Amino acid sequence: MGEWCPLYQGDSLTSSVTARRLAAAALAAGALVSMAALPATAADHARPARAKVEISAVQYDSPGRDDRSNRSLNKEWVELTNTTRNTVNLDGWTLSDESGHRYTFDDYRLAGRATVRIHTGVGRDTRTDLYQDRRAYVWNNDRDTATLRNDRGRFVDDESWGHRRGGRH
Repeated sequence: MGEWCPLYQGDSLTSSVTARRLAAAALAAGALVSMAALPATAADHARPARAKVEISAVQYDSPGRDDRSNRSLNKEWVELTNTTRNTVNLDGWTLSDESGHRYTFDDYRLAGRATVRIHTGVGRDTRTDLYQDRRAYVWNNDRDTATLRNDRGRFVDDESWGHRRGGRH
């Protein structure tokens, strides 16, 4: 028994190693518990926000007579709103109706917390207004669906209407 053995319980080296292992395990367990106890909002800051663009309004029935004038066509529109703080690149995104009319966004960036209105008729694109440059109405007054898809063709949002309610949804 005169031989020194590091596994011997009375040995100070074994006690020191065991104490360090227990302390490390306790710290690791405490870190896991504290991470799980964080509120969801604090944990979300670690991940980048996903782009969230939605159809915020549709004017599917131009106010006044439907006389096919450019003025009347441009009173028919869809609004998109970026609900995040980050700019979203809409290049290649599409806005379409049930009949297959499709507008494709070309080199347009929607600023954070901003709204853009997409008019049916002809006009000069600005930061807040885009034009499909069509000579005929797109959105049916009685029923239709506006569908927004991203540049990969994935569904983003839609807005449907099925009866006349003053023309604005």
